[in-house]
Amino acid sequence: MEPVLRISGRGSLTITISGLTAGHQALLHDIVLSSDSGAGFGPAPSLSAKHDTYASSITSSEPALFGTAGQLKSLTRIIASSQNLPPALFKKIDSLLDNYVRSDYKIDCRGKVLDLGSRTHIMGILNRTPDSFSDGGLYADSESALKHAREMAAAGADIIDIGGESTRPGADPLSEEDELSRIIPLIERLSSELTIPISVDTYKSRVAKKALEAGASIVNDISGLRFSPDMARVAADYGAAVVIMHIKGTPRNMQRDPVYDDVVGEIMSYLEMGIDIAVKAGVNREKTLIDPGIGFGKTLEHNVTLLNRLDEFRGLGRPIVLGTSRKKFIGTVLNIPMPEQRVDGTAATVALGIERGACVVRVHDVARMAQVARMTDAIVGTNLKHQAPNTK
Repeated sequence: MEPVLRISGRGSLTITISGLTAGHQALLHDIVLSSDSGAGFGPAPSLSAKHDTYASSITSSEPALFGTAGQLKSLTRIIASSQNLPPALFKKIDSLLDNYVRSDYKIDCRGKVLDLGSRTHIMGILNRTPDSFSDGGLYADSESALKHAREMAAAGADIIDIGGESTRPGADPLSEEDELSRIIPLIERLSSELTIPISVDTYKSRVAKKALEAGASIVNDISGLRFSPDMARVAADYGAAVVIMHIKGTPRNMQRDPVYDDVVGEIMSYLEMGIDIAVKAGVNREKTLIDPGIGFGKTLEHNVTLLNRLDEFRGLGRPIVLGTSRKKFIGTVLNIPMPEQRVDGTAATVALGIERGACVVRVHDVARMAQVARMTDAIVGTNLKHQAPNTK
């Protein structure tokens, strides 16, 4: 059995290793203790019952490596020289570390480049639907939709994400023709008018194809390239960037008692498989982004866990898109039934998400969340080089 690794932590990192034999664990223990890398070895922290957060007081039988990125990198060179550990272990640890600390993502959206390493990017939501959970019906006519897109671009949106079908919990599917009629004229207008990329929010490959022909440059697929078998090929054919999202079930049934044995591990595996689907179809890996799918087949506990452990998804080596805006779990925590009143709760999730590694935040309230993102970037150091000197 090949070892399975997971990384987490901020500053001091933890690499949990599953699948090692007792003999390999003992050997790794001796290597770490005898090295001068500064890294540590011990039982992996287990997850507490509440929100699956790490609790150092409760341990598991899985071993873990502890240390800064530099210390763990030094240790990998020592592990590489061992003849008795699994050959893949060094490469897996080394790759996991590289992925986790990486921040230099640049996404080519058919000629429009998003420099995600420079700052957090804002994806503005534009729903051309009568029944979306938050803003259904507000932008159903073309002129109001155009006006809102322009306003979001002026307020700081880096991407406009256009959807024609509601994917709220319990939503029924929409015909391709209806979806196309809602979004294609709008994409044609905006792609010729705005300089920022247009994303199409769809899981149907034919809709994606028509949207890309109309000028879209990103495919945002809630199914992670699963619902339409040729979606990845369509994206590859047009050189589009792809957001690979996790969903459990379909919009119609996804909130009917979703259950996971390991919510983070299962979603990471799903996203990793989605990346593989994209790459095998011809999509450049450097054009893929991942989204854990907050609210798509998750309970309140699942959503809070994903936010708290969002940094673990950095181990996949792809930029993270986070979509929490106005969602029900925020309303549940704050006892706010009206989605449009969940802006402050959304701001908390955006700030925490950025601190945990989100590169793109998908939001309704662009102007306010752009401020949240800029301030959070300054605090966590993502964008300090772009701050004016000698300011307070």
